Amino acid sequence: MTIALGLRENARQFALLVLVNAFVGAVVGVERSVLPLVARDRFGIASATVLLGFIAAFGSAKAVANYAAGYLAERAGRRRVLIAGWLLAIPVPIVLIWAPSWNWVVAANVLLGASQGLTWSATVIMKIDLVGPRQRGLAMGLNEAAGYGAVALAAAGAGLVAAAYGPERAPFLIALGAAACGLTVSVVWIRDTAAHVRLETAMHAAASGPTAATAPAGWLRRLRYFSTASRPLIGSHQAGLVNNLNDGVAWALLPLLFASGGLSLRKIGLLAGLYPATWGVTQIATGALSDRSAARGGRRAWIAGGMMVQAAALVLFAVAHGFGPWAAAAILLGLGTAAVYPTLLAEVAAAVGPGDRAVALGTYRLWRDLGYVAGALAAGVLADRLGIPAAVIAVAVVTGLSGFGALVLLR
Repeated sequence: MTIALGLRENARQFALLVLVNAFVGAVVGVERSVLPLVARDRFGIASATVLLGFIAAFGSAKAVANYAAGYLAERAGRRRVLIAGWLLAIPVPIVLIWAPSWNWVVAANVLLGASQGLTWSATVIMKIDLVGPRQRGLAMGLNEAAGYGAVALAAAGAGLVAAAYGPERAPFLIALGAAACGLTVSVVWIRDTAAHVRLETAMHAAASGPTAATAPAGWLRRLRYFSTASRPLIGSHQAGLVNNLNDGVAWALLPLLFASGGLSLRKIGLLAGLYPATWGVTQIATGALSDRSAARGGRRAWIAGGMMVQAAALVLFAVAHGFGPWAAAAILLGLGTAAVYPTLLAEVAAAVGPGDRAVALGTYRLWRDLGYVAGALAAGVLADRLGIPAAVIAVAVVTGLSGFGALVLLR
């Protein structure tokens, strides 16, 4: 079989990986509209700090799994990492359905985070392997669109199921079905992309940025190296961390904010899905447009500008009230995230050589998903002491400062 780089040349495998990532997104999307309400109603969790513990557990496990996915992808192969992630996903909805206490929910989210880190990282790495250097932004736009489009559909669907059958068990059947489908497609149809990496390495032996010749051996040394090797990597890591910090707040606190405003389960589910839906659809365009910007000098404007838009959206969530204004804020937050998410992945991939791509992307995704942990801890304490709107505004300020930092570091 002839190996070639490019989206068109690898359309079938690329499309299958897009489908797989949609199943990855659907598994986690179910939690976005119902789990905070389950915590409150089924387990009597009143403290925001305790509630956000499940996101801290998820983020910690996902961050570590992201780096492990990159490191293992170099040694065991991308496809094996993907399948291992799906095997971890299968028990999660079963535990959530039958959990006898909140501690079981937190433990299930550790497993979910590890699964998401392995599966999502594997699809990211494999898609970039397939398309080559010219279409990275578009590839990541399509990848993240599939994942977060499915997050949105699953969140909205879980809200509808919860309204009809209650939020405690029935919505998690959606996640179980998605995990089973994802595992099946990965085992039967997905092929490894190691040959594409070898081809690109041969074509770009003198690629700019950190390469296998300069990066040190050993997982800890490589983690340290790819965390601080260049200003673009540092700028990307901090922006990714803050992006997921505010995403964690949107996940855990916004459904409670909507419920306190008197919205029904159905409307809460729609709002929980509107943000990732906007993000998912529009990042196909932002990813492709960032490729054009990169050819003219860089993706900095997309990243810094997107962070500023996110900050404005979070302020609107905090000061507005009612379904209409909150829907506008959700759309604005989605647009800001769409400008940032695929662009950061493409920025990191462009900063390293092909042989180091898996570990570099794993390192970036580790730092990015530590944002869930930071956001859960900080926002939980602030929400308990000052209220949810004040916590959201504090996160908005941090997001705006991160955008300024990206503007400086990504020159």
